[in-house]
Amino acid sequence: MARKRRHQNEVFGLSFLDVICCGFGAVVLLLVIAKTAEPTLIAERGQGLENLASKLADWLPQLEQRWQSLEKQLAAQREHLAAAHSRLAQLEIQVAAAEAERANQELETEAAAVIEQRLATAKQALTAEMERLYRAGYQYSNTAVAGIPVDSEYIIFVIDTSGSMHSYAWPLVLEKLREALSVYPEVKGLQVMNDEGDYMFSQYTGQWIPDTPGRRQVILEQLATWQPFSDSNPVEGIIEAIRAFYDPNKRISIYVFGDEFTGGSIQSVLDTVDRINPRDNRGNLRVRIHGVGFPTQFIDSGQILPTGIRFATLMRSLCEANGGTFVGLQSLQ
Repeated sequence: MARKRRHQNEVFGLSFLDVICCGFGAVVLLLVIAKTAEPTLIAERGQGLENLASKLADWLPQLEQRWQSLEKQLAAQREHLAAAHSRLAQLEIQVAAAEAERANQELETEAAAVIEQRLATAKQALTAEMERLYRAGYQYSNTAVAGIPVDSEYIIFVIDTSGSMHSYAWPLVLEKLREALSVYPEVKGLQVMNDEGDYMFSQYTGQWIPDTPGRRQVILEQLATWQPFSDSNPVEGIIEAIRAFYDPNKRISIYVFGDEFTGGSIQSVLDTVDRINPRDNRGNLRVRIHGVGFPTQFIDSGQILPTGIRFATLMRSLCEANGGTFVGLQSLQ
């Protein structure tokens, strides 16, 4: 019994040794395989790094160019920004100057209002002697067109451009227009149209012509040869002047230069003008109408023809009803 148990133990011992040896052999084989493949992986990794370095070298000039381009753009933007800052500084200076000018104008306006108020107060405080002198006819005269008052800020000339006016009275028309302008050293607006309501300067239709010495000279030069159609009826021009330029805040005068009236009823004209130029609650008119009559109808026959008499009758009544003055010239000299 004892021998048999020892034989069994020996067999088990040899099998265990075989298993252990096989395990060590497998480990050694794995180590050999791993060592054999490692150089190949390292070589491949080395080639990848070389390719990446080559690509980076190719990209470097492009990146440098892109960097230089961005630097130029940045420099340009900085220049624009500096120019904008400079322009802003200039605008701030201009705004400050404009505000200062506006403040000065406001002060001047306030001062003018104060002066006007003081003048009104002084006028109300006239002494009895001054009132007596005033009632006796003492007044300041600043007119040069045969007594026509020149108290308006805006003036409109309605001129008869008919053949009779051009043939006989045109040099005198130019002279009287020059005189009328001379007694207004400066106005806020001018306008010239003929008796048909046609404007001398079409670009200023319905607008005021700025008053400058150059513009006045141009008006006189243009009038010398200006001869649009005319039927010797100033009504259309007067109506156009009132309807186009009336403004309750403006003092406006219309000067009518003509020699005859070929229209219909004089009373109809008076009614029409009275309708479009009514007085307000204080008795003030929208515009004042003045007239200057040129005696062309007296040249050939030695006596004034009916159309000339009708013009004088119309304008005398029209000026009287609309706060103005009519002057009939005695000769064309």
